[in-house]
This record gives sequence, C-alpha cells and structure tokens, in this order.
Amino acid sequence: MAVNPQTNGPPAVILAGGRSMRMGRDKADVTLGGVPLIRRIAARLAPQAGLVAVNRNSGSSPPGVAVFEDTLPGQAGPMAGVLSAMRHVAMRLPGESHVATVPTDTPFLPLDLLARLQSAVSRQDQIAVAFSVGIMHPVFALWPVGLADDLQDWLATDAKRRVRAFIGKHPMVAVDFSLLQTAGGPVDPFFNINTPADLETAEGWLPLVEEMER
Repeated sequence: MAVNPQTNGPPAVILAGGRSMRMGRDKADVTLGGVPLIRRIAARLAPQAGLVAVNRNSGSSPPGVAVFEDTLPGQAGPMAGVLSAMRHVAMRLPGESHVATVPTDTPFLPLDLLARLQSAVSRQDQIAVAFSVGIMHPVFALWPVGLADDLQDWLATDAKRRVRAFIGKHPMVAVDFSLLQTAGGPVDPFFNINTPADLETAEGWLPLVEEMER
C-alpha cells in the first residue's frame, strides 16, 4: 500500500479485477485524456486515503501502489474484491476498523468521498455507502473489516452474489453526493466507463470537470 502521512483518511482499495467484457479490454488500462484510468483513480484517492492499494488479478498498479489478487479463485465478482480488501487491511493494518473500496472505471469520483463516508459511520459494524440523485453506488463504500468471515461465507452460499443483497444484511448509512456542476451541465461523479461509447462521453466531460475543480 502507498502511505499518505498527511491524512487521517481510511485505507482505500481500487477494485480492478473485473472482466471488462463490454469494453473489450481491461478497463484499468484504458486511457482517458492520455492517462490510464487506474492512475486517475489512484491520483484522486491519494489525498483522501491514509493508504491506497489495488485489487487486480493481472496487470500492474500505479507506481508505489501495492497490488494484490483476490483471495478467492474464479473471479467471483466485486464482492470477492471487497473480501480481498478486508483481508489485506486486516493483515497489513490490524488497527483499522474499515476499508474503502472504489471501482477502477469512475474517473470523476468525489474528492471528499472518503472523508464523508468516514464521518457518516457511527459504529464499527456499519457500512457507509455512496448515493447520488437517489441511486446507490454499492462498491463506493466504507466496509467494516470485521465482516470478512461473514462475507466469505456469503460468497460461498449466495448464488447471485449481488452487492446490494450483502449490504442489506448489515447496518448501513447512506451518504448522498451532489452532481458536479460544470460549465457544460451536471455530471454524476459516479459515472462509470463500461463501453467505448462511455469513454467517448467521459472524454467530453473531462475538461469541464477539470476546469470546475481548479
């Protein structure tokens, strides 16, 4: 993990173990504005997180950022990545109660994401989940590390492995984020790039978001 001593933010893990079937190539390495998505995500997380790491079953990570594979075989979906993040933090940082996760395909994620998730948690067994315009973004979440054994059992027994289903079994707090108000109109900070068409859309939004954030 890459250490940032300038923040008290929680450890964060970028989930980059998906199959990227709709994109046709690994989304982590797709470039937006000439920069690979995984590097963009790491750069947005770095000022927010105490530590940043990448969960990825093949490929590299941004310079100085640790990469680790799923603890379960067979690419069992995003919750397998969340489990791996919990196990990684429990091993490396045994004093941490929570770990944040974000996907690798969301280049406009909020710059205050981790601070707001962290401030919303009032108990150690609580999951904090990001929302925008009333929509849940379930892998943008702060997870109790202590749920790892329960999550591993759930992954072994739940046929559908839906993220929302696991969240629904545990105490949860919703954290609502506003749309980014750019000169070209509102942009959802959780917009994710799944297809080449999404990438083209993001290329158009990128300079508008960068201008707004200056």
